[in-house]
Amino acid sequence: MEEQFILRVPPSVAERIERLLSENTTSSSEDASLDLSFSEDGRNGTFNIGNESFPASLLDLPCIVESYKTYDESLLIKTADVGQMIMVREEGDPVPEGVESRHGLTPPMRNARTKRFRREPDLNPELVQRVEKDLMCIMSGGTVAYTNAGTGEGDEGGGSHKKAVPASSTDKQDARTVETAATGEEPDQSESDDSMEQDN
Repeated sequence: MEEQFILRVPPSVAERIERLLSENTTSSSEDASLDLSFSEDGRNGTFNIGNESFPASLLDLPCIVESYKTYDESLLIKTADVGQMIMVREEGDPVPEGVESRHGLTPPMRNARTKRFRREPDLNPELVQRVEKDLMCIMSGGTVAYTNAGTGEGDEGGGSHKKAVPASSTDKQDARTVETAATGEEPDQSESDDSMEQDN
């Protein structure tokens, strides 16, 4: 595949480039020379056409744009994924902020990053690491003592309430006994438990 980028220039420069491309290459025109050079950072540079210079900036597009070409106006062939744009501006125009363009190439993609892309969720890195560790423990066949992760931290009393996950169905009787001792009432039995007791 080819390597491509978008060259966005002011209207006056666009007319001169279009005229230059439509003319014969052997013609001697004042706009016959085109040059683009960048500084050491690779993001800021200068676009030269004829004897005039314009400031230019290399910006990342907010989304990938596919480029196609055709030979018969019927069959399209993909040639590249375009992800960067060189923005040429007039001398007095403000310098773009950051390395990514706020807008895409078409009007519907204006402010694409804020309007069309989902925001990254606000996650606590410690909570993510703890859940990952618990999942690895479960996958290795162990059991996990988990905490009430409503806020991601311990309760206000100073200690966090830990609760053991029952490892198998044999632990249900122990859990029922603990619940009876704590509440003083006999817990409701499901139909599946009744059928198991009748079979025994």
